Amino acid sequence: MSYYLKEHHLKMAETLVEKTRRLGGLAPLDLNRFWQDEERAQVDPFSPACPQVPLGIRMSVECVFAELGIEEDWTRLYHDQRWRLALAKEYNRKAKEIVGRPLLPEKLAWPESPRWPEVKALHDIFEGRNEWRPEAMSYWLHPAAHHPDQLARLLDRVETRLENLRSFLFPENWEEGKLACQRAGLPFPFYRAQRGPVTLAMSLYGPENLIYLILDRPQLAARFRDLILKAILKRARLLDEESGLPPEKLPRGWSWCDDNCALLNREMYEFFGYPILKAVFDEYAPGPRDGRFQHSDSEMGHLLPVLGKLNLTGVNFGPGVKVSEIRKYLPRAIIYGQLAPFTFSRNEETNIVAEFLRDFEMAREDRGLVFSTAGSINNGSRLTGMRLIMAAIQEFGRY
Repeated sequence: MSYYLKEHHLKMAETLVEKTRRLGGLAPLDLNRFWQDEERAQVDPFSPACPQVPLGIRMSVECVFAELGIEEDWTRLYHDQRWRLALAKEYNRKAKEIVGRPLLPEKLAWPESPRWPEVKALHDIFEGRNEWRPEAMSYWLHPAAHHPDQLARLLDRVETRLENLRSFLFPENWEEGKLACQRAGLPFPFYRAQRGPVTLAMSLYGPENLIYLILDRPQLAARFRDLILKAILKRARLLDEESGLPPEKLPRGWSWCDDNCALLNREMYEFFGYPILKAVFDEYAPGPRDGRFQHSDSEMGHLLPVLGKLNLTGVNFGPGVKVSEIRKYLPRAIIYGQLAPFTFSRNEETNIVAEFLRDFEMAREDRGLVFSTAGSINNGSRLTGMRLIMAAIQEFGRY
């Protein structure tokens, strides 16, 4: 299902798709001109000098399976660096032919040695167990409490833990490992991004449980909320201190990934999620040029009036959320979207182009659109589909 497409979007899209088929499946495109204009467009998507809609799609390592015609092995992809690197190199050879550039990193995702010692994460503070699930192709955060009494006792332990958080967060080999990584010039692992507060809380306590908690036990819910905020700020401060940088040299900005925020209504979100985002932004992204980013690839349009109060600078929302609605509440946010991930991964060529035309029509007057998937880029998304989008931008998406 594609959202909000009009007949003229589909007719224009069909024309470009037919041209593409006549050319053997490669969309008509001046590659050199596209990448030159793309470089200028990425400088500032709002600028009057922006020549065309910037492209936010650079594919992902998950796309190697369908593109290269090999059997899916997600566990190996995420845990065998050298195999992933070999696949990336093969994928990039194909990418150069189709879209004119390599797209995947041709280096190890993390150094084999030295590596930063593992610092405990926010979910560890709340006793959440993170487990790799091959069938889900991701890590899965298990609940740490199942009913209000359990949650209250968990929060008692969290409060105690926060009193001496440094000793809990950092491993015994931290100083030795830090020195080795600093000598090797590895970037410091600052804390400026986090699973969003609603998704975190629902992972730790359960979606229905959190909703009932807010309704039936608002004081306990507020305590849960406030401890999440306190733990975030304290963990960030401790890591900042360990970097050794003066305050003026510390990175600014913060990013959230909060898909489950859609499960709360406006009043519940304003009570539970909004205060955490606001306090963290006030601390780490208070300036007009500081990044304040929210990813929520879910049907969370009902929360736009609340999120609009946060002066977000970048958003990536679910495919059912219109560009025009986002712009209404977030006039200066760069919109990364709104191509439905399944439209792309199913290679629905006409709908891919039509969804671009829909979004460009809504964004043309105010600009600020970076055409991207409204969520993750999944296996099945093809390089020929990316080229088709590039051709649509070049033919229809110029300002």
